[in-house]
Amino acid sequence: MSLIIAEIGTSHEGDIKKAFELIDAAAQAGADAIKFQWVYADEILHPNTGFVKLPTGNIPLYERFRQLECDPSFYRELNDYVHSKGCKFCCSPFGLRSLAQLLELKPDIVKIASPELNHFPMLKALAQYRKTAGAANVPVVLSSGVSKMEDIQKAVDIVGRENVSLLHCITSYPAPETEYNLKIITTLKKLFGIECGVSDHSLDPILVPSLSIACGGTIIEKHITLSRKTAGLDDPVALEPEQFAMMVHVVHQTEAVMRHYGNETGLERTIGQLSEQFGHDKVVAVLGDGVKKLAPAEEANYGRTNRSLHFMRAMKKGEVIGEGDVAVLRTEKILTPGISPEYLDDVIGKTLACDVEDGAGVQFLSLRPRTK
Repeated sequence: MSLIIAEIGTSHEGDIKKAFELIDAAAQAGADAIKFQWVYADEILHPNTGFVKLPTGNIPLYERFRQLECDPSFYRELNDYVHSKGCKFCCSPFGLRSLAQLLELKPDIVKIASPELNHFPMLKALAQYRKTAGAANVPVVLSSGVSKMEDIQKAVDIVGRENVSLLHCITSYPAPETEYNLKIITTLKKLFGIECGVSDHSLDPILVPSLSIACGGTIIEKHITLSRKTAGLDDPVALEPEQFAMMVHVVHQTEAVMRHYGNETGLERTIGQLSEQFGHDKVVAVLGDGVKKLAPAEEANYGRTNRSLHFMRAMKKGEVIGEGDVAVLRTEKILTPGISPEYLDDVIGKTLACDVEDGAGVQFLSLRPRTK
């Protein structure tokens, strides 16, 4: 049986009553695991990252994330309530602080979101914890939106393969079904030898989830909301409870087909059934060619929604970069992306070759060799 994850994320907006209602809805709709996001704005964005458009007007994106911050006790209540519903508690950290606090709860699943696939300090901290606690006790799911094959390889090399699963994803909201290239699930399973699935941001509850199972996927993650008209960041691309229940039903139907007919015939029958509803050309397009590449919908986001190094204060030529002067952040709106977080240790202790602005992406050209 596949693992079906209902992504609540931050849709609760810090309201524990609404969070419990969402958990109730997810459990009743048939989710096996219920996922949240442990948000601290300063672990995700620089304050100068730009603005987000909301129905109430434009507000700084950093402040929007600040509004989503909750006390650790909030997540402890969520963890307990999810377990009371017979579901697994899953959560995404976004930095070292949220990771440490999440691990104190001993979550059933640690989910690394697509933008954090190259948050190497956090991945290394998670790998060290798994080494100490035992990988069998710390299941990890890696999401791979807006990534290239080498990005996935680096993340898997750090976290390991034991008790680790991988989700194919398109980081676009909503994600076009025809760009999903779901045959990549088969490719990734063969290459890494781990369980794979899909984190689906498309709007339809049937097409991508069903085809992902037919391609060998064993995990499906999809956002859930009480209403697409509410104010959560991801609510417009989430499934309402009735749609989520429909997805669960279709996924289990597809699993039955695959068990009965086997991989090749089961895939053919699933393609035939879906072609009657969606058209054969669309179904073939959703399947793609199985070659890992950035989807057209996410190409412009590469380097911006995933992590890079940014200066945390304006600095002058000749200053030496200290640990608090640089952070691993998403670039997002208006800032310039910096170099990869894998160079963080190399940057600390370097001398600036030029003045830099607060929030600017760290560039090799702005650095002199390390001081002695």
